[in-house]
Amino acid sequence: MERGSMDRLGGEQQGGVSSVRQVAIASLVGTALEWYDYFLFGTAAALIFNELFFPAQDPLTGTLLAFATFGVGFGARPIGGLVFGHFGDKIGRKTMLVITLIIMGVATCAIGLMPTYDQIGIWAPILLVVLRLVQGFGVGGEWGGAVLMSVEHAPAGQRGYYGSWPQMGVPAGLVLSTVVFTLFQAMPEAQFLAWGWRVPFLLSIVLVVVGLYIRLRLMESPAFQEIDDTDAEASMPIVEVFRRYPRNILIAMGARVGDNMLFYIFSVFALTYVTEELGLPESTALIGVMIGASIEFFLIPFFGALSDRVGRRPVYMGGALFCILFTFPYFWLMNTGATALIWLAISLSLFVGHAAMYAPQASFLSELFGTSVRYSGASIGYQLAPIVGGGIAPFIAVWLLSVTGSYWPIAVYMIGMALITVVSVYLATETSFAEISDGQEERDPQLVTD
Repeated sequence: MERGSMDRLGGEQQGGVSSVRQVAIASLVGTALEWYDYFLFGTAAALIFNELFFPAQDPLTGTLLAFATFGVGFGARPIGGLVFGHFGDKIGRKTMLVITLIIMGVATCAIGLMPTYDQIGIWAPILLVVLRLVQGFGVGGEWGGAVLMSVEHAPAGQRGYYGSWPQMGVPAGLVLSTVVFTLFQAMPEAQFLAWGWRVPFLLSIVLVVVGLYIRLRLMESPAFQEIDDTDAEASMPIVEVFRRYPRNILIAMGARVGDNMLFYIFSVFALTYVTEELGLPESTALIGVMIGASIEFFLIPFFGALSDRVGRRPVYMGGALFCILFTFPYFWLMNTGATALIWLAISLSLFVGHAAMYAPQASFLSELFGTSVRYSGASIGYQLAPIVGGGIAPFIAVWLLSVTGSYWPIAVYMIGMALITVVSVYLATETSFAEISDGQEERDPQLVTD
């Protein structure tokens, strides 16, 4: 990185935010607001959408259909990654962050306004699917811009730490959505089903205003600014990234599959498992998720900083291996029916296993690609994986449980997906000590061990 770009890390320019810490905080806040929108749908799908939008079905079928609707959003995420990745590499990261925030906010607010099955029949679930697709499209483009703003602003040797800040937006959004939903769920059931469930979705419009204020003040990332100043943008970033980095896209997808699938088992399927399989109150699982996500919020920067010291691969693989070893104990603790042990199971899975994988992920995926195609490459690798990862995980888990009547097929499924992540990260070269400035544009990490 040139000296002029390094100087931009230190202070304010033309009224915009340019210090790396301010950029990291702005990325965190904006990402947390977007994930609030996304996770709110997952919580509602697990707990009430079967009644509101699929009441003609028996409870199990209604739950499966609700989770299928939840999974639809993951199909739109790669499209969002392709579209916003392309334009993020062409015209800049900041603009894409603003657009994706608006898309997510409008879609989430619209869900809070839409009629239910009792009001318009089959059109209700159809509209729900459409709005979920819009949500997926928006969040598909958001992640790449948020992490690149932090990673590309970060000084050498601290990309793992600052890149983990937007990753903190996931547990923050999960906690925020769960807290808000839980508060309104405490209403009398008739009122909650009539109108109370809508309020958490409508609150999204307030969060959008806050997020826009923060993101509009950001300066463009120094790495992209160098590309822009020298007219070195790729003419077709999507085409270029597949031509130059096909193996790195595969490695990014493989690294992402396990953590994504496991996260939605721990945070979404767990709600259904506790209520329908164990017959416990919904609040039991919700509180467990809140505890785990709250602790994860603080441990993500720790694991991010650790990856700067020991490398991305050891931290990333460590988290996946923990999940493999903890899978059966996770269900053993859940099946005790003891509230404290259920909280322990959910919490450990989130703040140890998932946090160790997710924290270095932003810098790891970003470092696999050159600046002119980095938004496209990181977004594609990140967003394609959920199609076979988290997008269908709750649905498959419920189906396996209904067919076998046991948790062990789900545990085997979880272990298999985590193994894909272990192998993928193991096959990648270590990226934490490499430069990511424009001068390293032709670097192409190989899928071999160090």
